Amino acid sequence: MPDSAALAIVVHQDEVLTGEAVALDVQPVGYFLRALGALIDIVLGILIFVLFIWAISWLYGISLFDGSILPIITISLLVLITVVIPTSVETITRGRSLGKLAVGGRIVRSDGGASGFRQAFIRALVGVFELWFTLGAVAAIVGAFTPRSQRLGDLLAGTYSERTRTPQLPEYAPGVPPPLLAWSQTADVARLPDRLARRIAQFTHQSAAMQPDARARIAASLTNEAAAFVSPMPVATPEMTLYAIAAVRRERELRGILLENQRVASLATAGADAPRGFPQR
Repeated sequence: MPDSAALAIVVHQDEVLTGEAVALDVQPVGYFLRALGALIDIVLGILIFVLFIWAISWLYGISLFDGSILPIITISLLVLITVVIPTSVETITRGRSLGKLAVGGRIVRSDGGASGFRQAFIRALVGVFELWFTLGAVAAIVGAFTPRSQRLGDLLAGTYSERTRTPQLPEYAPGVPPPLLAWSQTADVARLPDRLARRIAQFTHQSAAMQPDARARIAASLTNEAAAFVSPMPVATPEMTLYAIAAVRRERELRGILLENQRVASLATAGADAPRGFPQR
């Protein structure tokens, strides 16, 4: 039995470690989708600003060119639209806004928990500078150089935009061949490169239609590439090995997607943001 002190949990940039030490493969919203969502929110804010100005001038008969009252109204509306409304919307909806809803995103804490008032207020306050005063230039530059396309407000608030439209389940793959069932219980199949994973999946679906020589040659090549990510390698033919690797990988991704769906669903019903550093009773 390995020494427990030598064990370590490796969490990648696009994974979240839950309280049960389960690393979820979460997907942050991409750079361009984040920019589109922010643009939608900004355009909506401008429309609300114009609508408020028009409504006030119509209801109270105030001239828009009245130099004594226009600055007061303008400053009040700017604070309302750039800070109060975004903070309220993100707090009530637990990290959603119209723009984020359109691109399928939700603002969550860096540890995967639901964002609260504090995170929403920091993001809105910093957003006055990086989104409105600089026309989004600061947010665009910072987001281009952060792993999860986080803007400056996200970095200060400890948040990022998580994709809520989870990907579809992987295509069906044959189960683990019976001779390798015992191996699959202890096998460690690391995260395969996307290109290699797609080629293995295609092979398991198309091998029956291949010529025997071509099937054996491709199976041997794919097995050699996958050997660096599988420990221990099973004692079996290359083709049977690929079927086993594909089945173990599919079960792992299925568990990850189910856990992610459960966590995303729990965000909608999450309570108030509990103080961090103290156990909840």
